[in-house]
Amino acid sequence: MYKRILVPLENTKTDAAVIAHVTQLAKLCGAGIVLIHVADGWVARNANQLDLRESEEMKNDMAYLDRVSAEMEASGVDAEGVLAGGDPSAEICAAADREKCDLIAMSTHGHGFVQDVIRGSVANQVRHQTRIPVLMVRGDEVAK
Repeated sequence: MYKRILVPLENTKTDAAVIAHVTQLAKLCGAGIVLIHVADGWVARNANQLDLRESEEMKNDMAYLDRVSAEMEASGVDAEGVLAGGDPSAEICAAADREKCDLIAMSTHGHGFVQDVIRGSVANQVRHQTRIPVLMVRGDEVAK
């Protein structure tokens, strides 16, 4: 059913649930996985325009993507990592198109409507901006 799944990661504990879920889904479908982390620090948001070097945050984020990709590969799932910088929802949607993904699977925090209004919700923005199906996995529950 799915051939290529984009999985945005935050480099936090909430990633565990979506990683576990999508690894099993990819095995069932024979799909490849593209992991993406959107670094949103000042350097990450301005690196291209100002020709800046990679920040320590960006190096750590890429190391995280490499580690998760290697773990997925070791379990038999084709995976690769992509590091982006800028507005998370815009970068996720652009990557899904660019990488020719047919599903976006992301973790959510599960906070309520008021917190979504105050903080915004990347998952909510992504689901409104893309035409690609979006699977949301609650980040505080590790899939079995």
